Amino acid sequence: MNIAAQPMDTLVLYLAAVLVAVSALLAWRLAAGPARVGRAPLLALSLHDAALALLAVGIALRWTRIGHGPFLSLFEVLASSLLSLGLIWRLFSLRVPVLRDSAPVVLSLLAVMGAWLLVCDTSDTLLPPTYEMPILWVHVAMGKIFLGCAIAATGLAGVLLARRGERGQRWFRRMPPDAALDLLAWRFMLAALVFESLMLIAGAVWAQDAWGRFWAWDPLETWAFVTWLALSGAVHARITWKLGPRAGALMIFGVFVIAFLTFFGVPFVSLAPHKGAV
Repeated sequence: MNIAAQPMDTLVLYLAAVLVAVSALLAWRLAAGPARVGRAPLLALSLHDAALALLAVGIALRWTRIGHGPFLSLFEVLASSLLSLGLIWRLFSLRVPVLRDSAPVVLSLLAVMGAWLLVCDTSDTLLPPTYEMPILWVHVAMGKIFLGCAIAATGLAGVLLARRGERGQRWFRRMPPDAALDLLAWRFMLAALVFESLMLIAGAVWAQDAWGRFWAWDPLETWAFVTWLALSGAVHARITWKLGPRAGALMIFGVFVIAFLTFFGVPFVSLAPHKGAV
């Protein structure tokens, strides 16, 4: 791949993806420091904020150049999701400061997406008529908020699992007890369930307008429903069986993996017309 031949928007997005990875490494370095001061995580978060700004600029430049938003190719969806998930998590962390100390986990998840973006096909795309509908914006917004809630919960779940070991206890010693983190994580999972439900409803309305049917069990619809079932089942199990923090954290990770594969994998390996969009 000839980097120099890439348009400016692609280069900006590449730089943003690299900054996300660097911010994740810095977050782990600060967490593992021998005498971490209270404001140290803000260094990694400031670098991540710079990455978010670059993502916004890169997406705006690409949008202006090709004439539509980042809805179609894997490159576009990863770029928009890096921005939306990172921004949603940062807004959550401003409202719930304890989330900032889960930055090593959350930024690592985003770094994986950034690394994936670097090897994706950056070809320009054409927006089909079925995507030029206002309800699509509602569908996309609900999906973004759902994934944002899920990644916030997964960050806390990662802390809970890491604290099973001696190093994890040292790295995340400033965070509240496991029971408090577990409760907060499941609050985010409940919010995720609400927004995924709204996403499915808006998606059905969009499908009716776009293809003349509410539901057709295409691969993405099927796996989105599987994700909803997994999330609903996890919430039900947490409430009914009073699972401990470790078991709950494993379930949260499991749901996030299914959601991740659903939204960043299934649409790009199937032949159905239902691609991208989230």
